[in-house]
Amino acid sequence: MAGTSAGPQPPTSPPTSAVSRLNARVIGICVAAALGGFLFGFDTAVINGAVDALAGDFALSPALTGFSVSSALIGCAVGAWFAGPVANRLGRVPVMLVAALLFVVSALGSGLAVGIIDFIAWRLAGGLGVGAASVIAPAYIAEVSPASVRGRLGSLQQLAIVIGIFTALLSDTWFAGTAGGAAEILWMGRPAWRWMFMAEAVPAVLYGLFAFRLPESPRFLVARGRYDKASQVLYDFTGVVNVNLKIEEIRSTIDSERRESLSDLRGPRLGLKPVVWVGILLSVFQQFVGINVIFYYSTTLWRTVGFEESDALTISVITSVTNIVVTIVAILLVDRVGRRPMLLVGSVVMTVALGLMALAFSFATVEGGEVVLEAPWAPVALVCANLFVVAFGATWGPLVWVLLGEMFPNRIRAGALAVAAAAQWVANFVVSTTFPVLSDIGLTFAYGLYAVCALLSFVFVLRSIAETKGRELEEMEDLSG
Repeated sequence: MAGTSAGPQPPTSPPTSAVSRLNARVIGICVAAALGGFLFGFDTAVINGAVDALAGDFALSPALTGFSVSSALIGCAVGAWFAGPVANRLGRVPVMLVAALLFVVSALGSGLAVGIIDFIAWRLAGGLGVGAASVIAPAYIAEVSPASVRGRLGSLQQLAIVIGIFTALLSDTWFAGTAGGAAEILWMGRPAWRWMFMAEAVPAVLYGLFAFRLPESPRFLVARGRYDKASQVLYDFTGVVNVNLKIEEIRSTIDSERRESLSDLRGPRLGLKPVVWVGILLSVFQQFVGINVIFYYSTTLWRTVGFEESDALTISVITSVTNIVVTIVAILLVDRVGRRPMLLVGSVVMTVALGLMALAFSFATVEGGEVVLEAPWAPVALVCANLFVVAFGATWGPLVWVLLGEMFPNRIRAGALAVAAAAQWVANFVVSTTFPVLSDIGLTFAYGLYAVCALLSFVFVLRSIAETKGRELEEMEDLSG
């Protein structure tokens, strides 16, 4: 059993390797690692303010517009899939550096694209970086964090994501406002929407510089036999006092799991271990509730309910600020309330909000080929969209990343997280690509479908998610099935 190699210990007593001190250094390195989440959010949301201008400049059909918006998600799935094996071979920090380079290349390439084909190619490159960051940041933060505050530090990933979304929307608004519209010329003869993409190069360079200074994960160091370096990281950053015992606990889980399975993720249920399937379904449900429809298409959505472009961008920014605030609330609650109760509450509120949005859009009319939603249903839709964001941002947004970072046993963490994250990006791609088609069928149908998924997520958590609050990573073998 994991964590028992040093002798049996009572379940109610803390292990002798328990953390007795918490210093600012572990917070600092977790914040630096979470900058990958910032770029994750920025890269996926920056297209929000550019999508209409992009479609106009390249004369895109609705289907091709949807694919252009979600094309980066293909790269995200591929990047997430390969990030785990690469991180297990080279380490967590080198993957962060590669991701930073991909972000820079994508930002400049997307802004300078001459046609839709190379635009999609550059967005795919950025997606590779996002996918890698989505795997490495939660794994790294979980592996360097003390168990008592791991939920809070793990939530920094989602906080960074929503701050990245906010920054992207705010910069989109600023560029569009300065130029007089996203399609208008801003500087150097280039329209504002191109500068929206190129702005990402600045935080991408900063992320790379920070990553250079991060210590490697102690779990990775132990797996590579670098015990002295692992001891230093555990003592200086994680706050472990008895580092020798902690290293022995880590070694026992890694060795035990290696003996159990030569192919780490293989299991009896459809070829994968049960815990891997739980991670996959957790990721899929996070996306199938439709959260990224709000962030990718919110500017277009609010224009359909009567707002001008500038007003719609402003509302999108307000929505992202709301997301930041509730994510902070989640950080304060996660290690007190626990992961499972918060997910259940979030599923209930999301179901209600999405159901009311579906109802509101059932009263929409079509005028001149455009969907129009009049009062009182337009404000109802606006309020419910923000209620949905609040529920997601306080629960499913941060807690899925916390759980994915901590729920897997040491030996398979990076690989299992990579599979789960890849599934998340595939689900994200499906939702984002199909939304324009679903909205053509009817927004009532689209949001009704997302409401059903939110209801199913409640059943899934109730039946399949175990509580991980306060447990050491070396104990996760007990939960893995």
